[in-house]
Amino acid sequence: MYKLLLVVALFGCALAAPLNDDTITKFLSNQDTDGTYAYDIEQASGIQIKEQGLGGHNAQGSYSYISPEGTPVQVVYTADEFGFHPQSNLLPTPPPIPEEILQSIRLIQEHPTPEELADREVRARQI
Repeated sequence: MYKLLLVVALFGCALAAPLNDDTITKFLSNQDTDGTYAYDIEQASGIQIKEQGLGGHNAQGSYSYISPEGTPVQVVYTADEFGFHPQSNLLPTPPPIPEEILQSIRLIQEHPTPEELADREVRARQI
């Protein structure tokens, strides 16, 4: 009885699991002796990945896919000694700084405290 129940449960799980036929439909790769490289990959599910650069120094590329909600996602990026820099309409962005805060920052910069003035003098002598 338990074996039959186990077989039925496993069969049910197999039927419930989606088929994941995400085969690679395109694979281009190039690696040169000067360290430059490039690759271009596409999968049956619509995933696309492209990158080119100089190994260990910089890279430029992009990737795209369809989100689980059905939204197309595309990210274009560069990477260098200053970090990874993605660009996409779907990346979160901070809210704008309120004008009152910007005015406060300008006021603080234009009217430094005596301690700030003393600190500026010390720093100027260190250079």
